Amino acid sequence: MTARTDAQDDLRALRHKPLHLLQYLDENSGLPGPRANLTLVDAFADVAAEEMILQLAGSPDEFRRLCGTAALGRLYLEKPGGAQLVELMLRAARDDDWRVREGVAMALQRIGDADPALLRRLVADWLGSDSSRVVRAAVAGICEPRLLRSPEMADAALAACERATDHVRAVPLERRRADDVRTLRQALGYCWSVAVAAAPEPGLKKFAELRERAGSDRDVDWIVSENLKKARLQRLLARS
Repeated sequence: MTARTDAQDDLRALRHKPLHLLQYLDENSGLPGPRANLTLVDAFADVAAEEMILQLAGSPDEFRRLCGTAALGRLYLEKPGGAQLVELMLRAARDDDWRVREGVAMALQRIGDADPALLRRLVADWLGSDSSRVVRAAVAGICEPRLLRSPEMADAALAACERATDHVRAVPLERRRADDVRTLRQALGYCWSVAVAAAPEPGLKKFAELRERAGSDRDVDWIVSENLKKARLQRLLARS
């Protein structure tokens, strides 16, 4: 037994006792504190009933909303094309709470685990958003090492990094310090290294092109500098 399966069993036992289930989530959330109980979030996403997921996705409580948001990925796999579920994920991607925004990345990665092509379509669509937070959700969702084991997924991750970086470039300089843009920039500070490591040959070429152009844009220069600190990219550059 693992902590996740134990939590799944507890949640299943409380499935028809919604008030007790909510109390269980509250008592085991890990909040307030530096780290939310992500094992419990995963377990909830594994087994929660649709009605409870939708209820919590709109909850004013941070941890409950995180749980509901992360579980939207499973519902979307069960109902692909569900416009309501996409809208809920997009709303959560714009949330002011960073933990809820992480829940969107968890939902997308759950989709990618089961249906990579479906994730690629969602990410490609979200990358065209005017919202920096939605673009951040897309690039953070796909730039997960376990998802990038096929050429198609690795190429999609590189393309996501390129488009997300272009989004940053297009933001007027006077808006670059806004929280939504800074959050996207921070994600790109590690996502490039993940994508390049998954597809070294095209990735190193694209990253070299990024480095050549970085000097003309201080935020792109920062993105390059941050990725150069990552061990996974340093190893590749040392061998190239």
